[in-house]
Amino acid sequence: MTDERGGLRGWASERRGTLSRLRFTSLRLRLVVVFALVALTAAVSASGIAYWLNREAVLTRAQDAALRDFQQEVQNRAGALPVHTTQDQLQHTAGQMAGSSQRFSVLLVGQDANGRTLYGNSGGLNGFSLEDVPASLRTAVNRQQPLSSANKAPYHLYWQRIVMHGTPYLVAGTRVIGGGPTGYMLKSLEPEAKDLNSLAWSLGIATALALVGAALLAQAAATTVLKPVHRLGVAARRLGEGKLDTRLRVSGTDELADMSRTFNKAAEALEKRVADMAARDEASRRFVADMSHELRTPLTAITAVTEVLEEELDSESGGIDPMIEPAVRLVVSETRRLNDLVENLMEVTRFDAGTARLVLDDVDIADQITACIDARAWLDAVELDAERGIHARLDPRRLDVILANLIGNALKHGGSPVRVSVRESAAEAERPAEIVIQVRDHGPGIPEDVLPHVFDRFYKASASRPRSEGSGLGLSIALNNAHIHGGGITAANSPEGGAVFTLRLPQDASALAEERSEGDRYEEDSANGTNGANGGKGAAR
Repeated sequence: MTDERGGLRGWASERRGTLSRLRFTSLRLRLVVVFALVALTAAVSASGIAYWLNREAVLTRAQDAALRDFQQEVQNRAGALPVHTTQDQLQHTAGQMAGSSQRFSVLLVGQDANGRTLYGNSGGLNGFSLEDVPASLRTAVNRQQPLSSANKAPYHLYWQRIVMHGTPYLVAGTRVIGGGPTGYMLKSLEPEAKDLNSLAWSLGIATALALVGAALLAQAAATTVLKPVHRLGVAARRLGEGKLDTRLRVSGTDELADMSRTFNKAAEALEKRVADMAARDEASRRFVADMSHELRTPLTAITAVTEVLEEELDSESGGIDPMIEPAVRLVVSETRRLNDLVENLMEVTRFDAGTARLVLDDVDIADQITACIDARAWLDAVELDAERGIHARLDPRRLDVILANLIGNALKHGGSPVRVSVRESAAEAERPAEIVIQVRDHGPGIPEDVLPHVFDRFYKASASRPRSEGSGLGLSIALNNAHIHGGGITAANSPEGGAVFTLRLPQDASALAEERSEGDRYEEDSANGTNGANGGKGAAR
């Protein structure tokens, strides 16, 4: 069972380490993602702005050149045609106009002497036609503008970008001033579109490279930032485990270095505070132990005298004056109480010093409870519900102390009858087999504000009753005796009335006793300046 518990503890420790690494990786991932998003946003914004500016510049340059040449061709060639032209003249002129350096298609629309509309196309029958021109553009071209000081010509050049069969085009049109044909131009923008697509691909590749570079830089930056944070986490865990001499190496002057300095100062202050408290606690325990030890000698003499006085009180000769008999009985009872208090104080100091040890033996729980009740003449006031044959390997003396305190406390504050029940609890995944002993009284119960303090030393439930018959240490000693077995005690109120104290003890405390013995041997070797591992001088730090 010990190996199983060790395996479970190892698995839990490994799982906690895995979760810690996941959390650390998650923080690293968040930093990388934030860096990457910032870099991606910046790269996409810069690429988008660059693409938009270059697109407008490329299209505007191509458009302006084509419109300029087209307007010049209209003025020079279409303007030379007569008002009433022929089909051949329109066709010939359109072909000449299309021979411009910009290489666009031309459509000329005119009228002959009979008022019939004629078309001249630079590309022949299957070339540029009037149906390819948007209606809105044709309307704008044929609309005559009123002349004014700001408008010197009745007709103007209009243009529009269109897409036909997936290819972008520039369409423009104007009329010859003074009468003559109407000219339309169609220029393909596919070369410019290909250049812009190449630019978009280049910017996309640059953005991707920038994103990869940003991720690598973010990884390096995250490592630089998180390494001190990881060291701080490790140091904090070591500090939480009680290694108060843990310190961080400080380098640099940034915020992380300031955090490390702050941690070192806090750890140093905590170490000093804990050392001071430990020294005061040790001095206090030593004082109580010395005081208890020194009190035993005079108490031994006083106890001997009180025993003689008590024999005189119980003798038939009546050797004690009736006038002083109450005082003698008070001295006898208070001497016993003082003797019990000194014994309890010495027991408490042994627990505080860690010198209390188990002396294990096979115990029949029912017989042990019966012996405890019988030795204190509680048989008439206690109901026992325990089957014989429930055995456990425990310390009989310490179990007797626990039972005496719990049952005596129930009789004192709850009154009889007190019911003591015993049951066995089967072993579970992370808990060994246990013995569960419940002590229940039928009194008023424990006030809710007192429940958290019932096991505190010298705790008084009422300030108006500062003195009681007990020492105020019984329940605390009982709890310590349960803890040294690896068990515990809980206090609660029963729904039917009365207080219920539940004692849980392992059915076999041998493993815990062996661990304590090994710890004692190690502490003894360290105190003697020997190291059991290599036989060298001094304990390894």
